[in-house]
Amino acid sequence: MTWDPRQYLAFADHRGRPFHELVGRVRADEPRRVVDLGCGPGNLTVGLRDRWPQAQLDAFDSSPEMVQQARERGLDAAVADVRDWTPPADSDVVITNAVLQWVPEHRELLQRWAAELPHGAWIAMQVPGNFGSPSHVTIRELAAGDRWRDRLGGVLRGDGTVDEPMDYAGLLDAAGCAVDVWETTYVQRLDGPDPVLEWVMGTALTPVRAALDDSEWEQFLAELRPRLAAAYPRREDGGTFFPFRRIFVVAQVGVG
Repeated sequence: MTWDPRQYLAFADHRGRPFHELVGRVRADEPRRVVDLGCGPGNLTVGLRDRWPQAQLDAFDSSPEMVQQARERGLDAAVADVRDWTPPADSDVVITNAVLQWVPEHRELLQRWAAELPHGAWIAMQVPGNFGSPSHVTIRELAAGDRWRDRLGGVLRGDGTVDEPMDYAGLLDAAGCAVDVWETTYVQRLDGPDPVLEWVMGTALTPVRAALDDSEWEQFLAELRPRLAAAYPRREDGGTFFPFRRIFVVAQVGVG
């Protein structure tokens, strides 16, 4: 898939808030190495550098376009797949913000990291918990219809993409971690003529865009636009409320 940093950053404030709330629960005082797995364009990663200036900061993303943006922000970012990452011995903080929902085997990764990280290290992850929301259901229903089934079969993620908070708590507790797990539903006000469509174009629709040519993409958006507008009606003042559920996990290794 090709990621568009410009589209992703269109809602930078909304997308950044969960990151800050996640990192705020990491109580590492003087970590030796801080790792951001899925750094995106680096606009949030720079905050890790500011919080822990003495630490070695590693930033990785699978998208060359995102990594280039991160490098332009002064980060020593590299292209890498989160599934291939092995913790260096001094990795004291590992952040994965809105990343692991793209990795079907992320549960096994969490268990492996908990086994490989040093005692007292922190794992902090945040994933969207909205795969059953109207935005995602509407996209999947359209993609499964007669017009698009052959082109988009198997492209989109479903309800089993991420687990419930209790599942992650049990997984990491069993791995010997002290766990802090919670969920938040942000009721986000979005503005503009098609704000929910603009939102999902930055993330959820990325695999759809990769599967379609330019003409097909425009046709798909034309069919999706009125469906999303009906699911998320505009208010009289012109704004649109968009509920977005997020799942947060902070775990400290070896102290559970």
